[in-house]
Amino acid sequence: MADNYQYQIPPNVDREEFMRTRVFVERDQVTNTTSNDLSGTWNSFDDRWDFDAWKQQFRLVINRMSLNAVEFDLIGVHASVANTLRRILIAEVPTMAIEDVFIKNNTSVMMDEVLAHRLGLIPLRADVHKFGERGPNDAPTDLNTIVLNLKVKCERIQGTPKSMPREQRLTNHTVYSRDIIWDPQGDQATEHRDNPIQPAFDDIVITKLNQGEELDIVMHARKGIGRDHAKYSPVGTASYRIMPEIHILRPIVGDAAHKFASSFPAGVIEIVKNARGQDEAKVADARKDTVSRNVLRHSEFLDAVTLSRKRDHFIFNVETVGSVMPAPLMVQAFDVLKQKCLLLRASLDNLNLQ
Repeated sequence: MADNYQYQIPPNVDREEFMRTRVFVERDQVTNTTSNDLSGTWNSFDDRWDFDAWKQQFRLVINRMSLNAVEFDLIGVHASVANTLRRILIAEVPTMAIEDVFIKNNTSVMMDEVLAHRLGLIPLRADVHKFGERGPNDAPTDLNTIVLNLKVKCERIQGTPKSMPREQRLTNHTVYSRDIIWDPQGDQATEHRDNPIQPAFDDIVITKLNQGEELDIVMHARKGIGRDHAKYSPVGTASYRIMPEIHILRPIVGDAAHKFASSFPAGVIEIVKNARGQDEAKVADARKDTVSRNVLRHSEFLDAVTLSRKRDHFIFNVETVGSVMPAPLMVQAFDVLKQKCLLLRASLDNLNLQ
């Protein structure tokens, strides 16, 4: 490997624009990471804040969405905004979760404290906007509390021989989240008629019982956010990465093209026939690149490729725990961000008045 490696700005691009908008991915380091969005940093670029201009270049593109996951691109924002959204998704979107566990009877081998902890981590599907905050000294009511019951007993199925596996000769040998039953209070049955309150998944294992063992538990769920306890977080993962870019600086043909392609994950580089009938490497989908920089381990490619990341293009991957679907989750997250902005604006206005 050459010792005189130097990062190369791709040809036919505006050098200052490239330096302003890209993070450089080099052989053994990542450079140009410092934010340079302050007004007056670049002589040839008017970087004064203009809301109308920002609206023209801002985009949010949803690439994939399922029942419990979403992948979207957030384009045209500063890294601080992207990170704020990530932290809001993890810690500030409210949900309902089990907070109080009243164990009337537990003859299983699992200790009460462990059982209560496991129950608290079961995500609940409930419309959180129909419930108010419950303070430490507030009494539980149908407006701030969900009541759930878990009452099961493990018994032998009549006529089954002892030689059969326990799962086949015992009822309620395994206690699942589907065994948790919602007990509507007040007007809750009417309010939540269209979307009954229930665990987000019905196959979460709570514990296992042997013949004659039983559970009799009452639970109270209340409103909270992930900043207070992880059980309130609506997401399992919420992460982003910056859009990778691959700039081929000269033609890479023949066997070198295949070696070049093998240095990237599948689907990033494609092999095409050029005008001379030779195999030539072309960028197919830089988005799939994991930026492993394996290609820079090969000395013959050091002058052939430049790797970068687009500074204001963020690829988000969010996986929910099931308590809130991805679409309403994103709406709620942006609403929290909006409220934070309004609070900051009000605080600045009060500061100016003083």
